Amino acid sequence: MTTSPSPGLYIVATPIGNLSDMTPRAAALLGSADIVLCEDKRVTAKLMHHVGAHTPLRRYDDHSSNEDRESILGMLGDKVVALVSDAGTPLISDPGYKLVRAARAGGYDVHTLPGPSAAIAALTLSGLPTDRFLFAGFLPSKQKARRDAIAELAAVRASLVLYESGPRLGACLADLAELLPGRDGAVSREITKLHEETMTGTLEKLAERYADGGPKGEIVIVIGPSPAPEAASDDDLDAAIDAALQDMSPS
Repeated sequence: MTTSPSPGLYIVATPIGNLSDMTPRAAALLGSADIVLCEDKRVTAKLMHHVGAHTPLRRYDDHSSNEDRESILGMLGDKVVALVSDAGTPLISDPGYKLVRAARAGGYDVHTLPGPSAAIAALTLSGLPTDRFLFAGFLPSKQKARRDAIAELAAVRASLVLYESGPRLGACLADLAELLPGRDGAVSREITKLHEETMTGTLEKLAERYADGGPKGEIVIVIGPSPAPEAASDDDLDAAIDAALQDMSPS
């Protein structure tokens, strides 16, 4: 027998392309919730139809007013409220953290129904180190701000995961190649869909490939970590010590 969910906020991951990736638990929750919060009702309505759910939809994003948020918080004591994004795991470069923070501050239960994430999927497809990674979302669209952001990321000793759109891909890769020379990278698109594709190579090669424009849709870029500095050899250390001793010698 299936237990009915208790009141609270439920963060529900949804497919990033292939609707078959919807988990049975997530589908059941969307059908039994009192209301589903979503970015775009038109997008979520298609998913609801696919799983046979008829729960009312309510638009919610990070531009929603404090009054909207307070209204939602008022439901959490006795209602099951589901939060979804247009695709993937909510709050990962998507709206929601303000609502979760407010719900926790108010003492309401918050649950997660994990599932697809484009960032994690692309990382596993990249063939790059996965033991440490930093998700940086979308870089700024203006070139100077984007280059400043890349410069800040340059020192991070971990793989980097970025989101980008097709029209901006070429310019973004060109800046990445210039500011992070020699790094390996991967560009994934249409993840879980029929034409899923991941291209790998140095950032310079990827920038050259997409110089004339990127494919349609949202894209994930994964960049390998910066190389560790070479350890000094014994000869280098001896030379440094000799130089230091000479500097310390009385004149």
